Amino acid sequence: AVATAREPLFALGFVAAAAALLVVLVGLGWLVRRVASRLPRPHRPLPRLALANLHRPGAATGALVVALGLGLTLFVALAAIQTSITAEIARTVPQRAPSFFILDIPRDGAADFRSLVTRADPDAAINMIPALRGSVTEFRGQRVDELAELPEGAWVLRGDRGLTYSATLPAGSTLVAGRWWDAGYRGPPLVSVEQEVAASLGLRLGDTLGVNVLGVEVQAKVASFRTVDWENFGLNYVLVFSPGTFDAAPHNMVATVAVGPTAETELSRSVPRAFPSASLIAVRDVVSQVTTLLTQMSQAIAVAASIAILAGIAVLIGAIAASRERRVYDSVILKLLGATRGQILGAQALEYAALAGIVALLALGLGLAAAAYVVVELFDFTFAPDPLVVGLTLLGGAGLAFLIGIAGSWPLLSARPAQALRSL
Repeated sequence: AVATAREPLFALGFVAAAAALLVVLVGLGWLVRRVASRLPRPHRPLPRLALANLHRPGAATGALVVALGLGLTLFVALAAIQTSITAEIARTVPQRAPSFFILDIPRDGAADFRSLVTRADPDAAINMIPALRGSVTEFRGQRVDELAELPEGAWVLRGDRGLTYSATLPAGSTLVAGRWWDAGYRGPPLVSVEQEVAASLGLRLGDTLGVNVLGVEVQAKVASFRTVDWENFGLNYVLVFSPGTFDAAPHNMVATVAVGPTAETELSRSVPRAFPSASLIAVRDVVSQVTTLLTQMSQAIAVAASIAILAGIAVLIGAIAASRERRVYDSVILKLLGATRGQILGAQALEYAALAGIVALLALGLGLAAAAYVVVELFDFTFAPDPLVVGLTLLGGAGLAFLIGIAGSWPLLSARPAQALRSL
């Protein structure tokens, strides 16, 4: 499997994780038998019999723990992954997301654009900022074209970047170092840099940063660092310059607009007519596509995990079937000693309930750990499982295993003593 996989290291990691899980479950099965054999014997017959069934010679405790543990771990992992993805959708898609992103609004038509939108919806929320493209040419006195290789994480040095300027701190940004320039600032160029980008470049306050815009290089002093909430559906840039820095450069504006449903329909027709060069992007369509994509990812995980879950159930049924002959013998002996069907079934129910409870606790920890790795490391999402859904899933899985165990034990109750003893 590893040799033929498209990503051998990923496949090897999966195989290693599966092997480690099996080792843990085998060890748990041994531990359950060991502890059960050393516990004081209960005085009541049913608990005493159930405890003896866990460690008696020929007991299928180890196989049952492995099969049950695999199934329950996958149940928990699947529930945690799916609910985390659902929470990610709800968290990253604000209730008041803008209706449109509009690109390439003529700079001299900004006032007309605002008037057009407010006529359609007087309560419209409009956020419009300048937008330019440029490449970083220098930082801390180091020319980018003279670097043998780029610093790790310095993606901002590759190709053109979006640039803007603003008199005030942009929405969605939080200042973490330095200070923002005054609203009426008209001095030498200053720049505010996103914190992670600044760290990758090794920038400090007061360092220089050079950008090339339409063939003209502009040097600016780093005035502040800030964090950016990239998931707020706003207009955010890693580099924000002080007003006046690019006044001489031809550029357009970009905007986000939040309006009511009726105004959405009107603006989708009027904006392209009034501003032919502008590009209007409906956020609702983008959000729908993202939601569909994340839902499909969740469904793909469910399909893949369901195969493994069915395999675990099959192993559980096989383990019960493998111990059938021994359990028939036990059942017959107990009947000869005067035990009723209800007592025999009750002892086995206590046995399976104890196994399901022990394995469920382990599966909860292992399943959540596996889900956290998938959600955080592979999807780069926030791990936020729904405790209620995970708990109900675990309870349902353990209940299903319990019912399978009881269903497998039911036919044993009808075994005829004479026939069973002759076959031994």
